[in-house]
Amino acid sequence: MKEKVAQEIARRVKDGDVIGVGTGTTVDAALTEIGKRVQQEGLRLTVVPTSLQSAWRCQELGLTVLYQAFNGHLSWGFDGADQVTKERWAIKGKGGAMLQEKILAKRCKKFIIIVDDTKVVSQLGAGCPVPVEVIPEARILAEEGLRALGATSLEIRSGSGKHGPVITEAGNIIIDAAFPAIRENLERDIKGIVGVVDSGLFIGYASEVIVASASGVSSL
Repeated sequence: MKEKVAQEIARRVKDGDVIGVGTGTTVDAALTEIGKRVQQEGLRLTVVPTSLQSAWRCQELGLTVLYQAFNGHLSWGFDGADQVTKERWAIKGKGGAMLQEKILAKRCKKFIIIVDDTKVVSQLGAGCPVPVEVIPEARILAEEGLRALGATSLEIRSGSGKHGPVITEAGNIIIDAAFPAIRENLERDIKGIVGVVDSGLFIGYASEVIVASASGVSSL
């Protein structure tokens, strides 16, 4: 199913595009398909990636990679999601890059989320915590604030292959916060906590969600 949605994204690429590129396995699949078109058709594509992983992959495929601080808006961009609803609300950040992913989404004139149908849910947050990026010195303040907003459990994300917490590319920690329900203003309220940089809630960012299932590809 990832191949199906990847092929749909690759089909939309045009010569000369400047595209925002997210992070994750579904994005990797889309980049592979885009790379095929670049090789076969000689397309010239410029990308602004959200992570080192995506930047390196784009370079391998022959795409021109711009630094994230490139000063300009992007015609369109795409990224995966951990959960998404039919209203196009999403939770992202399982890979830890939600800050750059949110900046990317805001910069794109059109932001597309690509998922398989297992990621489409009726209730956002069910079985999927909201990642919250926090300045390390503000951990206690962030935890108190998240509990006040209704978080039922908080867990500092631990690193794999290292001792201690995951450290984001901006030098912060991630608190995975479980909420019984996601309300429309929760993203704003989380960001209002002192020490919180941003969260993995993406409410009102996606112009379109492309969903792959066994029966084909559909669009929300």
